[in-house]
Amino acid sequence: MRSRPGEVLIRVLAAAGVVAAAVFAGPGVRAVERPAGTRAVAGAGGAEAATGAAGTGPVAGAGGAAAAEPTEPAGSREADRVLFRFEDERITESSGLAVSPTHEDVYYTHNDSEAGPVFFAVGGDGKTRAAFTLRGAAARDWEGMAVSRDPATGRGVLWFADIGDNFDGAWPDVSVYKVAEPASLKDAVLPAVRYRFRYEDGGHNAEGVMVDPRTGRLYIVTKEFAGAIYAAPKRLRTGRVNVLRKVGSAPIMATDAAYAPDGSSFVVRTYISATVYRDFDEQLARVPMPPLEQAESIAYTADGKALLTGSEGEDSPVHLVPLPDRVLEAAAPAPTPVPERSGTARTEPAGTAEAAEDGGEDAGVPVSAVLLWLLVAFGATGAIVFVARRTR
Repeated sequence: MRSRPGEVLIRVLAAAGVVAAAVFAGPGVRAVERPAGTRAVAGAGGAEAATGAAGTGPVAGAGGAAAAEPTEPAGSREADRVLFRFEDERITESSGLAVSPTHEDVYYTHNDSEAGPVFFAVGGDGKTRAAFTLRGAAARDWEGMAVSRDPATGRGVLWFADIGDNFDGAWPDVSVYKVAEPASLKDAVLPAVRYRFRYEDGGHNAEGVMVDPRTGRLYIVTKEFAGAIYAAPKRLRTGRVNVLRKVGSAPIMATDAAYAPDGSSFVVRTYISATVYRDFDEQLARVPMPPLEQAESIAYTADGKALLTGSEGEDSPVHLVPLPDRVLEAAAPAPTPVPERSGTARTEPAGTAEAAEDGGEDAGVPVSAVLLWLLVAFGATGAIVFVARRTR
């Protein structure tokens, strides 16, 4: 988003806090027993915790470096790269990003606030295919978007989240707009359905929105020091404000979130990195992200094997970040029980990867890092007061 009063300070504090969390994080992981033959997957920045039954590998979790976890062999995965750059001069604050569920090699994005209720369909070459305006919609502070499919028709559905609130409660409610994905990529005005929301525990600033493709349920991820994931009601209503209820924790200062196409995992982006989850508060891994001017967006590729991440700014790039094989294996759906001839059931195959259990609530941030956050916050507050008094 465009820098507003205090936003630069918040970003500096966010970066300092994330670095502090990485420095002060301790192991904080408990052992996980595993059947013989299975291997472990490193958790969110996790360290080796213990080994399970005979033949199992190390178990990793939130808190440190996975010292004993085998690294990916050289050349086993593609390095991150720039997939394309937005060439359209109108795209200056790309804040949301999504892959079209029906159009091949088409990506959607929208600007941040002050740009109107407009989104763009962009090809894999970075050129804009079409620009769409939402009829009857407002763009107070659009911060993210998500995609899903209509289970009845298979048609794509686009969701645009007007959920930014830099004053954590300045707005009585926030909005998300639902739009049927256009079948034709030509400039047009599209009808939108508006859903209003409020949080069960008061106002929050948020930038992440995602939709579970298995259930169609919408989730909002807050952008705060103590971030959280909130679930929308299963059935959304237009005639009243829908209540968002907390279902999990989120990393510090989350800027976006997205579900994998098969719903097996989801990812939450921060200014520094991205954390992949199998379920709420069940981390699989923290994935390094390329340095960007202002990391704002995250999405899965259509095949779910890589992440796309973007930034604000003119001619901004979209990076493709392949997910390690161990993360893909850990996120794979559970094997289907196969009945034995005797009538008992077994699962196949042996040796499937498992994710490490998460020993904490907030992406492995320990108490020491929280205390450091408080010191930084008090120091910043004192500096602001001092400057304010000197400039009266």
